[in-house]
Amino acid sequence: MATRQRGVRPGPEPPAGIADDVPDAIPADVARTIVLRSLNQAPRTRKQLADLLEKRLVSTEVSGEVLDRFVEVGLVNDREFAENWVRSRHSVRGLTRRVLRQELRQKGISDIDADAALEQIDEESEYSAAVEFATRKLRSLSRYDEPAQRRRLMGMLMRRGYGGSVAASVVSQVLANEGCDDDVW
Repeated sequence: MATRQRGVRPGPEPPAGIADDVPDAIPADVARTIVLRSLNQAPRTRKQLADLLEKRLVSTEVSGEVLDRFVEVGLVNDREFAENWVRSRHSVRGLTRRVLRQELRQKGISDIDADAALEQIDEESEYSAAVEFATRKLRSLSRYDEPAQRRRLMGMLMRRGYGGSVAASVVSQVLANEGCDDDVW
């Protein structure tokens, strides 16, 4: 049976500081290690890394110096991150430019870099992504009647950021391709 020390209560551990592992660690080295470990898991924006370093109690001065060096050598590149993020999220999830811009802003991407990344999505590719998404989702709605399918598809598209007119047009096209009546609209 384990003995408990008198006066020591079990509970959450204190927040992780910059030098938990080594008491005499150089803050810049610790910050570099934190950033490298994070980048090893997935690409990150400068803001995400700065937030991580702040959470790990690295001073803003050290954090700024380390992140400047990572940007200088090209390991942190917000524009490249934004382009890859937009390409991935648009092709896989079918998100619109408006939703993607909001996501990029939350990740700390500047408007200039976001605009450059969003240029790769034109209205035609956005519309075709909406048609592809609605066609894929229509299969799972086969147990519903046509008005319910229409409502549900409209809701799904609008939650993805498509405007009402685009969503209505896409739903009409997809249902027409599947042989449903188009008299509702």
